[in-house]
Formats: sequence, structure tokens, C-alpha cells
Amino acid sequence: MTVTFDDILAARDRIAGQVDRTPVRYSRRLSQLTGAEVWVKFDNLHFTGSFKERGALNRLLQLTPEERKRGVVAASAGNHAQALAYHGGRLGVPVTIVMPEGTPFVKADGTRAHGATVVIKGADFSGSTEEAHRLRDEKGYVFVSAFDDLGIVAGQGVCGLEFLEDVPDLDILIIPIGGGGLIAGSAVAAKHLKPDLRVIGVEAAMYPSFTAKRRGETPKCGGQTIAEGIAIKAVGDIPFAIADPLIDEVLVCEEADFEKGVAFLATLEKTVAEGAGAGGLAAMLAYPDKFRGKKVGIELTGGNIDARMLAVVLNRELVREKKLIVYRILGDDRPGMLSKMSAVIGGLGGNIIDVVHNRLALDVPAKGAEFDIMVETRGGAHADEIRQALEEAGYALRMG
Repeated sequence: MTVTFDDILAARDRIAGQVDRTPVRYSRRLSQLTGAEVWVKFDNLHFTGSFKERGALNRLLQLTPEERKRGVVAASAGNHAQALAYHGGRLGVPVTIVMPEGTPFVKADGTRAHGATVVIKGADFSGSTEEAHRLRDEKGYVFVSAFDDLGIVAGQGVCGLEFLEDVPDLDILIIPIGGGGLIAGSAVAAKHLKPDLRVIGVEAAMYPSFTAKRRGETPKCGGQTIAEGIAIKAVGDIPFAIADPLIDEVLVCEEADFEKGVAFLATLEKTVAEGAGAGGLAAMLAYPDKFRGKKVGIELTGGNIDARMLAVVLNRELVREKKLIVYRILGDDRPGMLSKMSAVIGGLGGNIIDVVHNRLALDVPAKGAEFDIMVETRGGAHADEIRQALEEAGYALRMG
């Protein structure tokens, strides 16, 4: 029950011409940000928006004619679903996908658009998997795991193969870990081509299943993470057995790290990444000393993020950088107050985005009002300059 380098070469030949070979590019801006030499593999450029196409197609092409007629079923938060639906449609294989409740609309809608039957069932991936197994038993479908399958792992290994062919002298390769299929296959390929390469995995702090399994512990998983693509409560047995001896280190990242990764990829690299897709950059931002001065490859696994969530993440990063700040001011409720505050803020180049009056808060005098003024600034120093000017003008700032 393993995957060899020859299996990955066979998968590459099997899927050739049907899945894009995505580019690997040097990022000057991310290199300046992190102090490392950063190379990015843009798997968000696949037709379905993620790396999952390689494994899905490889597995579908290994079905017997009788299995193709029966059709396949899978549980997926979205990327495996879209890849399986798209290539299943191309090959004439009926596809049923079970998705957890709360799956981003962009992933569910994308899966339906490729012709698959979508079933929303289960509070999380585990619940969806149970339903997929039930449908397999009831309908006779072939169950295709998103990661716990030799054909899937071999197909995903083509990613690591391509990465090392394009940048053979990498020091470190960083890959997000959900079920483990991508890092297992890619580690086999990468370590074969460069044995001294360090392979580092990235997990979300809410779902550290690989880390826990390595320690022989029961993983404590749960919660709403922006990295829902790797929100897996139990890493697959097959990929864990393959990857564990090959992975040098697994880093656990917090939500803010993933958010920063998404934001920096959008603003600096001008590319869209979903939360899990930004895992490699998240790790570099959270653990800079491990990568500084090294030649690092990060696998941008996917870009299927809801537009609303992307907007939320970008705005939250503006708040972190104090480029978007709320000044809460206690003042008299009389004509002209707001215009005077605005003059102070505008005179220093602050751009007022929104104003909210609160006259009903009981800790505000009856003849007073609380003003929440949202201001766009140039950054922390500029925000502090505006704050100081408001205080010097006699306004009482309650919080910011």
C-alpha cells in the first residue's frame, strides 16, 4: 500500500494533455516580504481552480468500464468535488458529491455547473463522508476518497514532480496538509529528485490532525476556519503512512496567518488564493526564521474563495495595518460637531469612509453622542497622527 516514483511518472503520462501543467514563478515581492527566495506554483490556475485535478483524473482513468457505468461518489468541501465533477463529465462518468453544511457557495455552485449531483449533508467532512459511504452501499457507486486512495496520491505527486523539474535546487518545499494526499505524493516525487530537500507541511490550528497522529494523540479538531480546504479531522491512513517518513516538519498556523497569506498574495502577487491555498505563505509569515535566506517553494493549492470572504479578509488586513481604523469619539450632540471632527481628520489626509451616531448608549450623557468614524489612513503612523490631532482638538477618544 504505497506509491512509488514510477507510479507518479505513470500518473503524469496518464493525465498528460488533459490537465494543465501550472507555472512555477519566482516572486520578487514575496521574497522581499519574507527574506527568502520564494518560488510559487500557481495551482489556482487549473480550470477548476485547484491542484485536485491531477489526482481526480488519474483515479477516474483507472476505473474499469463497469465501474464507469456505476458512477462515483465522494465527500468533499469543494475542490476535489469540482475536479471529480469536471473530469467525470468529460469522461461520461456519473458523479455524486456530498458536501458539508457551510461549504462556500462558489465551490458548491462550481461543482453543480460541471454536471455533478450535489448532496449537502453533514456538519463537517466526517459527516459528509459517512453519507457518501451510505450512498455507495445503497446505490452501488464507487467511492473515491479525496486523499485516502493510492490513485489520488499518485496523481497529486505530479505536482511535486513538476515543481522540482522547474526549480531543481529548492532548499524547502512547503505544502498544506488536509487529508495528506498532496503532501504524500509530492514528497515521494520531490525527495526522489532531491533527497536533501526539506519538505514542510502546514496545518490549521483548528485541525492539526497530522501533527496529532505523529504524536500518537487523538486530534482535537473543530471550528470555522478560513482554510476549510484542509479542515480534516483525521488524516488519511494511506497518505500518512507514505508521508510521515518523508516530511521533515509540520507547522501549525493560526487563522490570522492564513488571512495574511490570502491578503498578501492578492495585494503583492496579484493572485487569488483560498485560505488553504495560502498555507505556504502563512507558514513563512508565522515562522520567518525557519525560511530566511533559503530557496523556498510554496504550493498555492487553490483559489476557490467566495468573493465576499475575500473582501472580508482584505478589509481585515487593512484593519491590522491600521489603514482602516475606527475612532470612537464622545462629543456634544449639537450642530457642527461632525463637521469640526471631519475638518481635523480631512486636514491630515484621512479619508472618512463611514460615520455612525450612537445617542442611546447609557454611558453617554443625554445631551451627548458617541461617534464611530471609520477612516482610511496611510498606515499606523498616520493613524496615530490623526488620533493625536483629535485629542489635541479636545475630543475624548474612547477607543480606536
